[in-house]
Amino acid sequence: PKHKPTCREDERSSMLIKLVQMISINPVIVGYLKIGIIFVCGLLDNPQIGFDTPFLARVEIAIEPSDVLDFAGLYFNDKAVGEKLQGMVQFNAITPWKSPSMQAPLTPKRLNLWREARARCNAEGFTKDPVGLIEFVGCRSACDTGNSMTTELHIPAIALAMARRREPFVGVSAVTGNQINKPMGAAACLEFVNLHIRADKQNQLHLRTEMTEQDKEAIRAAGRNEDALPARILKEKMRREHLYANFV
Repeated sequence: PKHKPTCREDERSSMLIKLVQMISINPVIVGYLKIGIIFVCGLLDNPQIGFDTPFLARVEIAIEPSDVLDFAGLYFNDKAVGEKLQGMVQFNAITPWKSPSMQAPLTPKRLNLWREARARCNAEGFTKDPVGLIEFVGCRSACDTGNSMTTELHIPAIALAMARRREPFVGVSAVTGNQINKPMGAAACLEFVNLHIRADKQNQLHLRTEMTEQDKEAIRAAGRNEDALPARILKEKMRREHLYANFV
C-alpha cells in the first residue's frame, strides 16, 4: 500500500509541531536561542537587518538519548543498546539565511509572513526591535530534508543588550565538576540550552520523547563518520560541546 510514507511524514510533522510549541513557551530556551540568532545573523553588525530586510535563522532540532551512556552506545554501534530509549530535544545548529547552504531567495509566503510580523510589532510600539523568521527543522535523515516549520521572531531590546555585553558563560562541567568559561556566542547559547534540557530529568519542559529508529540512525551514522548532513551537523556539535569531549 502506498499510504505508508505520508502517515510517517504526518506523524513526524505533528511531533515537530508539538515540540516547537513546547520550545516556544519556554522563556529560557527562547531567550538564549534569540541571543544565538543575534550573533549568527549579524544583527549587531548591520542595523538594517530585521527592519528594512528580514533575517531567517534555521534551527536544527535532533532527538538524542537523555542518558549519555545510551548516546555512546549508539555512536559506537553497541548492540546492547535498548530498543526503547528515552530521547530529548537538542539543538544542533543555527544557520543563517544567505549562508552557502541557504542561498535561495525567501519565498513570497515567507516574505509576507515577515512583513506582517514587522507591521504588527511596529503597531505594538516595538519599532526599535528587529523582527525576522525562525525555521525549525526536525529529524532529518540522510535521504530527506526533514520537516520544517517557520514562524516569526521578535528580538526584544533585552536580548540585544545581553548579546552586546558578551558576558562569558560560567558553568560547572557535568562530567568533571570543573568550572567552564565559554565566550558568549551562538555556540555557548546552544550548549547552555542543550544542558538545560538535559538537566530536566522530570520532563517538566515536556521536551522528552521516545526515540525513533531514524533518530538513532543519525547518531550511528555520525559514529561511522558518514558525510550525510545530519551526521556532519551532529559531529560539529560534538566538537563544540564539552559533554562530548571523550567521543571525538
